[in-house]
Formats: sequence, C-alpha cells, structure tokens
Amino acid sequence: MKTPITPAKRRGGVGSGGGSGGGSGGVARTWLVLALAAAAATTAPMAGCRIFGPSQSQQVRAQSQDLLANAQELRGQGRDEEALAYLIQAIAINPTLTSAYMTSGEIHRERGDYGAAEQSFRRAAELEPSNFDAQFSHGLALQLLERLTEAVRAYLRALSLRPQDFDANLNLATAYLQLNEPRQALSYARRAVSINSRDGAARVNLGSVYAALGRHNEAVLEYQAAAELMEPASPLLLNLADSLGQAGRHQEMLNTLEQALRIEPTAQAYERMGFAHFRLRDYGMALESFQNALRLDRNHYPALNGVGVCLLNQYLTGGRVDHDARDAAIEALRRSVRINRDQPRIIELISRYG
Repeated sequence: MKTPITPAKRRGGVGSGGGSGGGSGGVARTWLVLALAAAAATTAPMAGCRIFGPSQSQQVRAQSQDLLANAQELRGQGRDEEALAYLIQAIAINPTLTSAYMTSGEIHRERGDYGAAEQSFRRAAELEPSNFDAQFSHGLALQLLERLTEAVRAYLRALSLRPQDFDANLNLATAYLQLNEPRQALSYARRAVSINSRDGAARVNLGSVYAALGRHNEAVLEYQAAAELMEPASPLLLNLADSLGQAGRHQEMLNTLEQALRIEPTAQAYERMGFAHFRLRDYGMALESFQNALRLDRNHYPALNGVGVCLLNQYLTGGRVDHDARDAAIEALRRSVRINRDQPRIIELISRYG
C-alpha cells in the first residue's frame, strides 16, 4: 500500500456545544427544555430523589462553567495535569457539560493517550449527536487507535452534519485506505481536493487512492502537484517513483529516486533504484543499487531478491557457466525467504535453479 497522509487534526480550536452548560444549538436545546418541562408537569418526583430547583440548577451550571474556564486557562499555560483536575470536578457536578469532555479529550489526545481521548470524545458525541466537532474528534481518536471501521462511522456522522468539511473528507479517505478500500475512499479524497486544491496532504491522499486502484498515471499527477505544494519528503517521492515505475516510466522513476536519495538515503530508495536500472537493462547499476540497499539494511528482503535476480540473470545470459554467480544468487534468495516466507515466486526460482 502507498503511504497515505497522517490523519488531520482540526485546524484551530475545537468548538463544542455545552450540554446543559454550553449550548449545542438553539433548536436542540429548546427541545430539551420543553421535554423537561413536560415531564415535570406530568410526573411526580419519586420518594428519596433530590430535585434541584431553578436557582440550584443555575448555581450548578455556573459552578461547572467556572471550573471549565479555570481548566482552559491552565491548559493555555501548559498546566495540563491541573487542568484535568478541574475538568474532573466540572464533570462530577455537571455530567452533561460537553465542553468539559471535549477539552479533556483534546488534552489526552495531545499527550498521546488515545484511549482516554476516545472515551472523552465518545461521551461528548453521545451527549450531542449534532455536534460536528464531537463526532469528528471521536472519529480521529478511533483512527489513531486503529479502530478503523468505527472511525469510518464517526466520520460519516460528522459529514452528515457538515458535508463540505475538508478535514473530515480527508480523514475518511485515509481511513478507507487503511482498510484497503480505495474504491470507497475515492469520492472523499476527490472532495477534499475540490475543497482545497492547494493542500499538499489532500493531493498525496488522492494519489495514494489512485495508486491503490492501479490508476498510476493519475496518481503521478497528484504526487507531482503535492511536490509543488509542500516540502518534497522521502515518502512522497517514493510514492511518486513507484507509480512512475508501475506506469512503465522508468527513466522518470530513476530521476525521482535520485532526488529522494539526496534528501534521505534509505534501503527502500536504493532497492527501487535497482528495480528501475534493471528495467532499463542496466544490470550492473541495478546490482550495485541493490547492494547499496543491503549496506543500509542487511535484512531488506526486496533488495536480497534484487541481488538474486541480477546474479541469476548474469548466470543465464552468460551461457550458464558462471556457477559462482548462480550460487550467490540462490544464497541471496534463500536469505530473503528466511526473512519473509510468503514469496511463492522466489521459492519457485530457488527450486528451479538451486
């Protein structure tokens, strides 16, 4: 699979409704107030239940909002642990304060505690199903936990509220790619690009979708556009090189890999360069590139396969007299299979020439 872009966080602060303390929209809140009023008019209080009067309820809301404000101020100062303590207090006295769950989720996510973040965002989304930020943030936490099917559902809920949101379309496409469902990803990846055609991440994602669908010339166009919009990095250039190779454009592939190696010499880049040289029938340079890959990572099994194929080619085209080349080829291929046994074509080569 090609390298998709990292899931997007929300740009800017996450807005939130308030449950009983923040307001998630006039219609929903008015409906809730009317429902409560109707219930109060028709249902007598149960014995032993504590009923808050209007002044007490207002006092609870005011106290929880004060705690929330203190937490947000502390968060702005980088004092997250103290902020979380205030948020716990706010939720304890007002369990429907959506903003407190959202702020808590953001802190946990930024700390890398995605499990705790998911719990906070899930509660916010349950409290306010029509809160876009709660649904999106829940989807992001699920995606970071690699609970991808659930993440897809959360992003779809977010998009039902705001269909043209750039980040939600981008992340949903990424999640579908991670699930190896590029056909599902395509419409969302395209929409993200149509919303913001100047965003390099969206171009990379769309290129990855096209590549997964085998539409490599279209993938090349998206990767090239991305390279003009963002700092060319090794993963982007490797994606571009791979699609150029799949499209049979091996000289362009080679040129791209030379650029990637100037940025960051990696075993993968050298191995792909070996492939490009081999396709261009420059077998000496192909062998050298595969060997360079192994100098960086002696267990890079695709490079071992490349060495083996180059040496077998040398043996076969030389009239099958260079037995040293054949033996070295088989040894490289056997090493490769010891690292990754799921290589039926390599096993067949070993069986045929070993």
